[in-house]
Amino acid sequence: MGSFSIWHWLVVLLVVLLLFGSGKVSNLMGDFAKGIKSFKKNMADETDASMEATAEKPAGTISGPGAAAGKSTTNASSTTQHS
Repeated sequence: MGSFSIWHWLVVLLVVLLLFGSGKVSNLMGDFAKGIKSFKKNMADETDASMEATAEKPAGTISGPGAAAGKSTTNASSTTQHS
């Protein structure tokens, strides 16, 4: 009861062909295949120019914690040397 036999699928196919006609079904399958090919082509491309044009670039640079700590220790050591 959980699976359909080949006869069930043939009846469904016959009903679909009668409702939509063979021309519409073949056009629909052709459009579906074109969509899949286009999707695969776009996934295979390394770079996408449309995404690069809209990408936001960072406004400035932020120094890491090592650079900020280095400045504070040099200031503290220079202050202690002058004292």
